[in-house]
Amino acid sequence: MFAPFLALALFGALGWYLWQIPSSGGDWQQSSAQFTLCGEKGSGQCVIDGDTLAIGRRKVRLAGFDAPELDGTCEAERKLAQRAKAELRDWLNAAPYALDGGDDPPRDKYGRELRAARRLVDGKEQWLADHMIGAGLARDNGWGSGPARWCEGS
Repeated sequence: MFAPFLALALFGALGWYLWQIPSSGGDWQQSSAQFTLCGEKGSGQCVIDGDTLAIGRRKVRLAGFDAPELDGTCEAERKLAQRAKAELRDWLNAAPYALDGGDDPPRDKYGRELRAARRLVDGKEQWLADHMIGAGLARDNGWGSGPARWCEGS
């Protein structure tokens, strides 16, 4: 009697899980470009904030996570945003990585390219979004994630 409900619940859970996995988004472009923090000398490739890059004149919003804002509403958010910005630079500079989206990636409402980033570590995929969320420097920005709570308890 409960078997149909159990099957439906399992099917729904599987669907939700698969929906949460970042998709390839198309062609992957390999890179080992080195990044600085924007505002420092010496690079046309820099990290703007914890989830946005400048590559020459291009702006790239990295997909799958949401980092705190540098001009956030409280000191705790602003400090975390600085840490996220530095961690993003360090992740990009640590080893070659790939950005998805090919030559014509989707764009957000600000005109920034939307791209996911990943690399292979010991033969396993490491997604930038998972790394930043796991480090406590970003949150999932998927369906149902609600508003960021960077300032709670500060």
